[in-house]
Amino acid sequence: MNHPIVPPHGVRPDGEAQSALMSTYRDLAFPTRTGTAPIGSRRAPALRTVGPRERRSHLSAPRVPTVGIDIGGTKVMAGVVDADGNILEKLRTETPDKSKSPKVVEDTIVELVLDLSDRHDVHAVGIGAAGWVDADRNRVLFAPHLSWRNEPLRDRIAGRLAVPVLVDNDANTAAWAEWRFGAGRGEDHLVMITLGTGIGGAILEDGQVKRGKYGVAGEFGHMQVVPGGHRCPCGNRGCWEQYSSGNALVREARELAAADSPVAYGIIEHVKGNIGDITGPMITELAREGDAMCIELLQDIGQWLGVGIANLAAALDPSCFVIGGGVSAADDLLIGPARDAFKRHLTGRGYRPEARIARAQLGPEAGMVGAADLARLVARRFRRANRRRVERYERYARFAEFRRSSQGSA
Repeated sequence: MNHPIVPPHGVRPDGEAQSALMSTYRDLAFPTRTGTAPIGSRRAPALRTVGPRERRSHLSAPRVPTVGIDIGGTKVMAGVVDADGNILEKLRTETPDKSKSPKVVEDTIVELVLDLSDRHDVHAVGIGAAGWVDADRNRVLFAPHLSWRNEPLRDRIAGRLAVPVLVDNDANTAAWAEWRFGAGRGEDHLVMITLGTGIGGAILEDGQVKRGKYGVAGEFGHMQVVPGGHRCPCGNRGCWEQYSSGNALVREARELAAADSPVAYGIIEHVKGNIGDITGPMITELAREGDAMCIELLQDIGQWLGVGIANLAAALDPSCFVIGGGVSAADDLLIGPARDAFKRHLTGRGYRPEARIARAQLGPEAGMVGAADLARLVARRFRRANRRRVERYERYARFAEFRRSSQGSA
């Protein structure tokens, strides 16, 4: 079996060698049409020494570039991120339809990583998936927008790439990024709430993501706040995300427009009567322009957000709540009412410290940046194993050169 020759750490191969190296990686990542190379069967022995155990602290993680992947319901974003959270290059493509097989999504991830690897040294890959990830961070138990059902994503991707892979929930990766580089820096106890199509969440304590016994902690959006309320796609009624999310915002606006309410005339005129064209960003834009109904809708969403945050404060008592996701782009139109409702509903108000409520700073790249930074925790063992393989090759090369010299002199 012939294995690729990998240059020592810190040494960039020239163009020809880099091309040859990436061709080998592509052979590993995609089996041949004849089916003679099963996925993962041609990986180098040294790579098999890379285990799933991660470093316990980012402080001891290697300062190397890694790739972060953020997989949502509509887009897959991939980027090379350095140890300081700077994005060196970013790619984006559409998420394959949920009717597609899991392999189609895996192919998309692998292609993005290989594309970035053509121009960057990639030491590990982190994936933030919009779904429930098990405690071992290997399987995606369920993803509402994809065809993943108990899918061993980490093992499948690691079997096709010659680098370690880490998988986590996308809200966990976003929270990690905000704690490391954004609005949560310096906080010991942080709760992240992501407002998008629904509500996601994550908990960080003392530099550790709290995932729960089975890995699915932080599903705040499915706390029931209105018994018998709006039906949620999860099957229950009255879930928090049915009252404070992008879906809730659009649903309320469309209902008012469909009822031909006088307060909705502005948005009806804006969409020329096509109620289905009403979107969350449109509502935010009109609110900024002074549309009274849109301002009121964001206030309603913000008030429900504040009620939920007060409940979480009673249960978790963090020092900071970071609000991210697409809906958070409304900024003070949303965060202001949330802060007011939080103060009104906080248990023991007036007699206890109040957590800080801050808008996320890293925007839509937070999940990608966090996934890449978490991947650095598994990168070191790969580097050591890779270095040992290089050293073995160099010793063999010196021995072969010595033998040739000895035979020539004889």
